Amino acid sequence: MDIVRNIADLRAAVAKLRISGASVALVPTMGALHAGHIALVDAARAKGCQVVVSIFVNPTQFGPNEDLDAYPRREAADVAMLEAAGAALLWAPDVATMYPAGFASTVSVEGVSERWDGAARPGHFAGVATVVTKLFQQVKPDIALFGEKDFQQLAVIRRFVADLDIDIEIVGVPTQREDDGLAMSSRNAYLGPEERVTARTLPRALGEAKAAIEKGGDVKAALDAAITRLRDAGFDPIDYVALVDAATLEPVERPDGEARLIAAAKLGRTRLIDNLAVGKA
Repeated sequence: MDIVRNIADLRAAVAKLRISGASVALVPTMGALHAGHIALVDAARAKGCQVVVSIFVNPTQFGPNEDLDAYPRREAADVAMLEAAGAALLWAPDVATMYPAGFASTVSVEGVSERWDGAARPGHFAGVATVVTKLFQQVKPDIALFGEKDFQQLAVIRRFVADLDIDIEIVGVPTQREDDGLAMSSRNAYLGPEERVTARTLPRALGEAKAAIEKGGDVKAALDAAITRLRDAGFDPIDYVALVDAATLEPVERPDGEARLIAAAKLGRTRLIDNLAVGKA
């Protein structure tokens, strides 16, 4: 696997990958890789693609009191995982390469970005949309793969790709989970041993709410029960637990079309998010 750190080398390396005639897939990450990221690489390779993985801890998507400095960075371990998974190229730019002096442009996505994590983390999705747009322009992939764990992020990316006529297929890959159901996340490393046990309450509370809603139960009662279970387990604050339309992220009173049960809550210093697809009652 080649590793490149400047744009000229990146473009030359991607051009070399295309010589075989294979499609090029991009898997954008912030590093600290786990099996969830490798599932994205596997999904791309299953499509017959040459896989480019980016690792860039993007400062513009972190708020002033968030964990930019503490975010785990372990490139050597990440490289070993990517090589074992068969990735073809690692794009690992630094901040000066991504945001050179005088950088003054932002991609802002209204509507789908405004609620939920958009309200809890002001500016977050503008940072995400901007850096992903840059990655698309740099790599120019045929497809790009994102995990469904960050479901609102996936919806934001799909929205601006459609709005800006970006000719890239966006593929969502199902959330990868630990044996006890906790969604895999680089931030799970922040959890202490007792918190790690408590953390499984989040997917379990969502699973119970999903089951109740799909049986025709009252949606508000199911959401309230999930919030109560999380609060009783020690999650604080609970940013949201909601049933939303899967495309618009607007809240719905019942799952008439594609719907998602979404949640975000903090356990100690670790903010956890999760979501589940919900079918019609």
